[in-house]
Amino acid sequence: MGHMMDRCDVLDVLEEAATLGRPVAVELKGGKRFVDEIRELVTREGEDWAAFRDHEVIAVSDISSCSRTDSPDPSYAGKT
Repeated sequence: MGHMMDRCDVLDVLEEAATLGRPVAVELKGGKRFVDEIRELVTREGEDWAAFRDHEVIAVSDISSCSRTDSPDPSYAGKT
């Protein structure tokens, strides 16, 4: 059984992707899936929103899961 993503997990993945300029794989609560680069995360009226390069702006609460599209570096090289 895998870990269920909560809002904070989703935000962490999106923030990392936005900061590093990497694409992210997104699955919406309705089942739609896509891979895109995130341009920015904003908070308006108590809701977090993700602005993507090639997709519409999406409420973070509508995202059921997201993940990196690349593998994390298996070492500490480059992390200093």
